[in-house]
Amino acid sequence: MIEYIKGVLDELTPAMAVVEAGGVGYGLNISLNTYSAIQGKTDVKLYVYEAIREDAYMLYGFSTKKERELFLLLISVSGVGTNTARMVLSSMSPGELCNCISTGNERMIKTIKGIGLKTAQRIIVDLRDKIVSLGITAEIPAGGTVQSPVNNDVKDEAVSALTMLGFSPAPSQKVVISILKDNPDMPVEQVIKMALKQIK
Repeated sequence: MIEYIKGVLDELTPAMAVVEAGGVGYGLNISLNTYSAIQGKTDVKLYVYEAIREDAYMLYGFSTKKERELFLLLISVSGVGTNTARMVLSSMSPGELCNCISTGNERMIKTIKGIGLKTAQRIIVDLRDKIVSLGITAEIPAGGTVQSPVNNDVKDEAVSALTMLGFSPAPSQKVVISILKDNPDMPVEQVIKMALKQIK
């Protein structure tokens, strides 16, 4: 079992981080929270969850143990898979999610793509007591913002990330361009968060 990978951040997109450790490049699926936390860093340490299936071997990376614990709790809920759990953690911070669960805010959880009313209710019922033991009181620090004068870079990165999360490129691009027209200086992770709410 891999507990964490510590090494040089070789490549980074809002959905994937490649960390080189011991001469091996590990591709880790990440959430927007982790993307924000490690952006601009050279050396990183990501806590790992290994998803081993018959047809795939996937690694998921998290900037903190608490985010990984929350991910593990989410995938323990019936109807929530690894991609949906990552979508949840890309749509809101661990602090926001725990707040929604503890206050029973199913309406907010239901706005996330792939989560219907029943799944939102299951997440709240199954995890309300468990998150107390996690002790998540503060959000993960957001790290640096993207300083990109060229909107096309932000647009391309956002559309690429949305495509990797399972959305079709054409509608994704349309929504991203619309967001950037109104918010030309918005960092890419915020563009993606807004797009996740609008594409649905």
